[in-house]
Amino acid sequence: MTRDDDLQRLLLAVHALTRIAALDTQNDASAAQWRTLTLLRDHGPQRLGDLATLSRVTQPGMTRLVRQMEAAGLVERAADPTDSRVSVIRATGRGLDALAGWFEQFRAALAPHVADLSKAEWDAVGAAASALSLRVGLAPAAPLTREHETHELKEVVR
Repeated sequence: MTRDDDLQRLLLAVHALTRIAALDTQNDASAAQWRTLTLLRDHGPQRLGDLATLSRVTQPGMTRLVRQMEAAGLVERAADPTDSRVSVIRATGRGLDALAGWFEQFRAALAPHVADLSKAEWDAVGAAASALSLRVGLAPAAPLTREHETHELKEVVR
């Protein structure tokens, strides 16, 4: 197997785990909503077109999604500080709280699928997560002790 094959298998496995956990949560909100809130959390307020580009959806599709999320109080429009003719979309406190709740549900749904990984497998997952997170500009997570990881996983499974 080549490195390209390994990367492809990793991405496909993560995608499959994401789908499984999303289905297990039985949450009615769309994946696009969670992705949009995550982008706003990580990148800050965005112009609608820029948000559509980041999310890889059409501008009309993002317009519909933002309207729905705005009606639910998850996002709001604000004046662009660099151009008063333009508005930006930003996550509200309610939206960020909903996102945090979703991630908790997601972790709880995912935990049973990975609970039996060995220490070596967890080490490999951690190394891959750190390496790839750095490549896409995500801040690395603070290192955890094995005892902390075990306690954290037990809390999620409860």
